[in-house]
Amino acid sequence: MLNKYARAFFTRVLTPFAALLIRIGVSPDAVTLVGTGGVVAGALIFYPVGEFFWGTVVITLFVFSDLVDGNMARQLGRSSRWGAFLDSTLDRVADSAIFGGLALWYAGRGDSLMLCGMAIFCLASGQVVSYTKARGEAIGLPVDVNGLVERAERLVITLVACGLSGLHAFGVPGVEILLPIALWIVGIGSAVTLGQRVVTVRRESAEADAMAQGGNSA
Repeated sequence: MLNKYARAFFTRVLTPFAALLIRIGVSPDAVTLVGTGGVVAGALIFYPVGEFFWGTVVITLFVFSDLVDGNMARQLGRSSRWGAFLDSTLDRVADSAIFGGLALWYAGRGDSLMLCGMAIFCLASGQVVSYTKARGEAIGLPVDVNGLVERAERLVITLVACGLSGLHAFGVPGVEILLPIALWIVGIGSAVTLGQRVVTVRRESAEADAMAQGGNSA
């Protein structure tokens, strides 16, 4: 849902920066790798010790590499299957680090096994949501549905909640409740999205099988 509106805006904003990186000889793959490394480091260094504000600042800075590398590839005319594969694979790594860092916090000093479990559920459900679309497309189906909560929504909801919850360390009262609420929203939304995609794949596969049988009988 957010992809359609936010991606176009940030692409325009980041195009000059992408052009600068091209001029100084940086490759799109290098941006992808550095961006993922920054997200993983920010999530696994800051989140497990409860530094949600600074962790979110670091992660947000590196998350934009996901837009910069694609912008660079288009400017260079080098959009490739390898680039798409690398980008999608490392997106999963980054997402795992974010929710894994939150799970480590709640398993330790955060002292909530329920929220630790919810963070793990968000991690797992997000991976499965992505897999259902990729697998459906791999068997030749269009998977013509995005769903309620895509990756962009998962990241925005989680990172905004983490950043605001981190303000508790600066004396802002009551904000620490936002992160648990966000995890429940992301978890439930991901489950709904998974259901939407599974239902869509089932319908499309039935339609494709019916068309194939009709063609064979003709």
